[in-house]
Amino acid sequence: MILAILQARMASQRMPGKALASLAGQPMIQRQIERLRAARTLSRIVVATSVEASDDPLAAFLVSRGQAVFRGAPVDLLGRYARCAESNAGVTHVVRIKGDAPFVDPAIVDKAVRIALDSGADYVANRGWFGFPKGMEVEVIAAPALIAAACAPRDPEARTSPTAFLRADPVRWRHANFAAPRDLSNLDWRVKTHADMTFARGVYAALHGADPAFAMRDVLDLTGGRQDVAKYAA
Repeated sequence: MILAILQARMASQRMPGKALASLAGQPMIQRQIERLRAARTLSRIVVATSVEASDDPLAAFLVSRGQAVFRGAPVDLLGRYARCAESNAGVTHVVRIKGDAPFVDPAIVDKAVRIALDSGADYVANRGWFGFPKGMEVEVIAAPALIAAACAPRDPEARTSPTAFLRADPVRWRHANFAAPRDLSNLDWRVKTHADMTFARGVYAALHGADPAFAMRDVLDLTGGRQDVAKYAA
């Protein structure tokens, strides 16, 4: 089973509550789930948030929509991911998606999963020096590797990322990567501020109605590689 874990929280320093901020008429977290459901390789989607009281509204909203939620340690993301994987029987791979990424392309998710299945790699990603815009990252982790990493004694600082331990040791953990068609790494499509949300709303206003699972190339065609598309807002 391929489990997508969408990590989200409400206590963002620059834009608190962004997971429930409106994007094309629905909370952003719902739009992310909608896009992930368009990926053909995913068996299940779980939103992983923390046990902090600030995340109660997020969990309550998701449960009201019938969405699976896992709540874990607020800082130990490695442990949260591993426990979430262990609580879902039969998981072979975990797909990590961040909560600030409303443009993740379902086709790119599928490509990452297929590479993981075909290569047998413990860790597959397009992050880093592989040319994708920030906010388009997809990471696929073999479940046994994730659980083994979580069981290893680590500095608490290192556990704030669920994949840093695997990324740091490509000898022990077999890696596979894939690159964008061209270098787009100068672009940042993450939603971290209110200005970023204006960008996201502009893109969704132009593209979502025609195709809720619009692709990365559609965003590029719309913006011409520009970061400022507020003029496209409805």
